[in-house]
Amino acid sequence: VQLQASGGGLAQAGDSLRLSCASSGRTFRNFRGWFRQAPGKERQFVATITLSDGATYYADSVKGRFTISRDNPKNTVYLQMNSLKPEDTAVYYCAASKYYHSTYGTEAAYDYWGQGTLVTVSS
Repeated sequence: VQLQASGGGLAQAGDSLRLSCASSGRTFRNFRGWFRQAPGKERQFVATITLSDGATYYADSVKGRFTISRDNPKNTVYLQMNSLKPEDTAVYYCAASKYYHSTYGTEAAYDYWGQGTLVTVSS
């Protein structure tokens, strides 16, 4: 499985951006998630979606502002980010899991990772 993240860039506080994660190769219909890593901080969970039934889960810090969605025919997952804040500045990574894990909010639940796309939000 290869994952390609795109859509990052510069934004001002309050703006919106949409990230895309396109996959190629074998598709596992379990979790496809987004994580982010801010400078000097550990990578943290943002959101995830199950490709099979579209169930979604969010970190509290983005709930109500970010929306994760999927387009299975296009093998693409999106992260719509609204009302961006400077603290959303980070490199955003998409990830895919081979199997279902109840610990979907942890890095260990994911087997494949994309290269990351940088989101910078200015105040």
